[in-house]
This record gives sequence, C-alpha cells and structure tokens, in this order.
Amino acid sequence: MQEIKEIKLADYLFTRLRQLGVDSMFGVPGDYNLRLLDFVTPAGLHWVGNCNELNAAYAADGYGRIKGLAALITTYGVGELSALNGIAGAYAENTPVVHIVGTPPRPLQAARTFMHHTFSDGDYRRFANMSIHITAAQTRLTDAATAPERIDYILKQALIHSRPVYLELPDDMPDVLVSAANLETKIRIPEPPSSTQEPQVLAQILERIYSAKRPFILVDGESTGLGIVDQLDALIKATGWPTWTTVYGKGLVNEQLPNAYGLYGGDFGDKPAKNYFDEADLILTFGPHNSDTNSYFFTTIAKPAVAITFSGTSVKISNDTYLDMSARSILSKLLQSLDSTRLVKPETPPKHELSVTGIQPTDPLAQSNFYPLVNPLFREGDIILTETGTAAHGGRNFKLPTGSRIFGAVTWLSIGFMLPATLGTALAQRERNTQPEQKSQTILFIGDGSLQMTAQEISVMIREKLNIIIFIINNEGYTIERVIHGRKEAYNDVPFWRHAQALNYFGADEDHVKNNTFTARTCGELQEVLANENIINGQGVRLVEVSMGREDVQGALLYLLEKQLAQEAAQEQKE
Repeated sequence: MQEIKEIKLADYLFTRLRQLGVDSMFGVPGDYNLRLLDFVTPAGLHWVGNCNELNAAYAADGYGRIKGLAALITTYGVGELSALNGIAGAYAENTPVVHIVGTPPRPLQAARTFMHHTFSDGDYRRFANMSIHITAAQTRLTDAATAPERIDYILKQALIHSRPVYLELPDDMPDVLVSAANLETKIRIPEPPSSTQEPQVLAQILERIYSAKRPFILVDGESTGLGIVDQLDALIKATGWPTWTTVYGKGLVNEQLPNAYGLYGGDFGDKPAKNYFDEADLILTFGPHNSDTNSYFFTTIAKPAVAITFSGTSVKISNDTYLDMSARSILSKLLQSLDSTRLVKPETPPKHELSVTGIQPTDPLAQSNFYPLVNPLFREGDIILTETGTAAHGGRNFKLPTGSRIFGAVTWLSIGFMLPATLGTALAQRERNTQPEQKSQTILFIGDGSLQMTAQEISVMIREKLNIIIFIINNEGYTIERVIHGRKEAYNDVPFWRHAQALNYFGADEDHVKNNTFTARTCGELQEVLANENIINGQGVRLVEVSMGREDVQGALLYLLEKQLAQEAAQEQKE
C-alpha cells in the first residue's frame, strides 16, 4: 500500500496558488496571520507588504485582472474589515481574489474567549458573515482532514465565478500536517455540459447573422470571465464587421484592426456611431455589464428586437432567453460553422480618431488636447490605467497598440483604487514578461484628489523597482464631484500637495527624483516631457504633474456640468 504523503497546511495552500499562476502575495502583517506569513517566501511566493489592507485589496484586484487570480492576506477583524471596500470592488467588477484571513486559534474561538480585535462578546462569526455579501464563496478551515478539499473548493469557486472568495485560516493551523494527495491533480474549471437546446440556438444565431444587413458587434468586460476573448478576436476578424467596446471591454479588442472602432459611448459618444447603432438590424453583445456608468446611462444597451446577447450561462435572442448555455461552446461551434461568403459587407460609419491638428505649443493643457498628445507614448504590451474622474473619461478615446490593456472606472468607482491597482498590474506584467528585451510599461492617469486616497503605495512601487509612469492631473480637487453637485463648494477641495517632492518622500534617491519628476502646464511643455528619454525608455517610477482647469471636463461629465449650470441659472432667475 502506497504511503500517503503529508504537507503542512500553509504549504498546501501556497502550492495550490502557485499552480494557478499566483506568484505574488499582497497584504499586511497582523498578529493572527504572522505564523502563516512565515511560509510565504519559502513557498516561492513574492511577499508584497502593502501600506494598508485597503491598498492591498486594490493591488490584488489589479494583479488578478492580468494574471487571472490574486491573493491577499489580512488579519482577523481590523485587517480584514479594512480590505472589504477593495474586495467589494473586485466582486462588482468580476476579479477573482482569494482573501485569506488569519483568525484567532481554534481553542480560543471554541472557548468564546474575549480576545483583542473582537467585540469582546465571544462571537467570532461576525466579520466572516459580513464578507458573505461580497464574495462568491466562503470557507473556514477547522479540521486538518478536510482542509485540502476545502482549499480546493474555494479556489475553484474563485475561478468559476471570476469573483473574490473568503478563506479563514486559524493561527494554530499553518503548520498542521494535511494530505498532499490532491496536489497531483490540477484545479480546473469544469466544462459546462452541452444544452439540448444548443443546436437550435446555434441555428437561430446563424440565421440572424446571414440575414443581417447592418450588423454591430459590442464587446463588454465580462467576456474575460467567460474565457471568450480569443474567440471574439477570431469572430471579429472572420466577419470583418464593425466592432466597438464598452468602457469595461476596452482593451479586449485589437484596436489596430480595420473594423475596430474603439469605445461606443451611446448618447455621449461619436454621432455617426450612434446613428449606425440605432439603425442596426443585428447587435451581437458579449459579456454585458450594464451598470449606468459602463453603459453611458443605459444608452449602449441594444433594443431586444435586434439583439443577441451572450452572458454568463445564457444566450438571449430578442426576448427569448436560453439558459445553461456556454458562451465559449456556442462561439466555438459558431466559428466552425460560419460561412464568411454569406456575410454582408456593410457600409460603416467613419472612424473618430484622436487628432493633434491645430494644437499650439503655447496652448494651456486641457482635457481636449492632453489625451491626444499622450496617446503616441503607448506601445505594444503596455497597461494603461485611468482613475475615476476626468482621467477615466479622457482615456476612453485612447487608441491602443496591439497587445495593450486599459483599465478604467466601470462600476464600483472607488476613488483612489487605480494607484494600488497600478502596483498590482505592474507586478503581474513583470512576472509575465520573461524576456529582458520586453519594454512594456504601466502608465497611470490619476487626479490630484484620488491620489491623496492611496498615495502611500508609491513607496511600494519604488521599493519593488517597477517601471511605472504616473500622470497626476492637478485640477485642484474633486472635479468629478464638482460637476455632479457642489460646483463651488469647499467640500470638493483637497489639501495642497507638492507633487514634485513625492518621489523623494516615498523613498527614491536624489538622482532618480531629479531625472524623473516633470511638470507641464502647456502643450509645448508636455511635448518636451514626452520626448524625454527617461519617459520614453526610462526605468523605475516616473512622475508627471499636469495642470488643468477646475471645471475642465468632457463627455458625460460635461453633460452633468451643463445640467448643474442650467439648474443654477434657473435658481438665479427665481431669486
């Protein structure tokens, strides 16, 4: 009889994470997770000590969007609760993150001992119960015999649902021995069974595709969790049909393709594109995420009569919904069956391109000229992040190089998220770029207000020697809040910071600070910065502060500002 091999519980957990592609671990030490942390580095994981748990959760979210799974470790109560806003954001925007919580030892919990980080009432379930609402699954390790199966279950749930999960690991358990037998079998997402309706659904889809005269393809962000991004690329190339993305889907389509149009902004975007959308007789939507912000106040959602929508486990054709459908399976069969000779070559709208025509060096920097000037900086493989506010709206019209990704504000809109997320994506990017000659970098666009939420993580970026360019848009406060309400109110102001001294304060050496800190107020000054060798081919964290007007906005934000101004004018007339 073959002897069953044993392994320490912490080693089992970290081995499983490494098997799933997790190479870095985010978090903050606390007295109920310290013994667990002893196992992180020996397991081959890179420990990223964050400045606080909220930032750790944000960073894990960014990492998970690139690697497909992330993990963070916090301590019971005070630590885990600090992370919950970040975990909630990952849940809202479909990022698989394993939240590992070090809890008090099992004997203390069983005895209902009044320990610190509790409410001194003996109830150890309160905080875990809070996480039920923002995680796809939860598990509590209490028994060495069942721990491996529980770990495998929770990791599989994160992958299946593409959302965070919650794992409690008591402080007396990291070094208990468990069976290592399961480690021989990889954790895989089970393939959904074929539906008996699949042939019928496929036939309907093909019929609609072949009869379409004015087709429209819309790719949304939940396509990533469905595992259909590569299939969508094949479909877009095979049909040659005009293709747009939502805010959440931007970066999932190769924008260098001749039939790729970039972002569809509904009522707030390009008018020719809206006219084409309104007159389309077939709109194929993949991975819909129909929040108000992602859908431009619901104006990018197709009318049912012309829509075929591919969601998590369903396909909707007009008003008929077919459940237990795998988008991956349907798309695979669709691509195999598709006869491209039967497809229409529609008359398509003109493309809207960012232009620098007419921009003068003496022009003050503004939302209208800043993003076109910066766009040529991007290169293949770059990751671009645009924080909630003017940066998110301005970056939506970037034209991305092949193989690059962009993350913008979608649904959760927790300001400050993007800076720690940049740390996470940059780490993931470095782990993926195994060839030294690969020069891709991470570029963050963030407002001065959002920066103040999470600026501490710049110190971790510097310590990790990550190649990141940070553009700070200094518009003297919370411009996005000003245009929503309180245009002139002091509560939308923020304290004055000397951004040019940030790299020095957060740990960079004097030479690096001198050569990698830039400011620009005019278009000419920005062009000089963008031509600087340290920006083009530099190393480490580089910081560029650009100044813009307090109420300088565009797109949907301009609509909100004009609405507020109209309300103010009407109020003045009454008075």
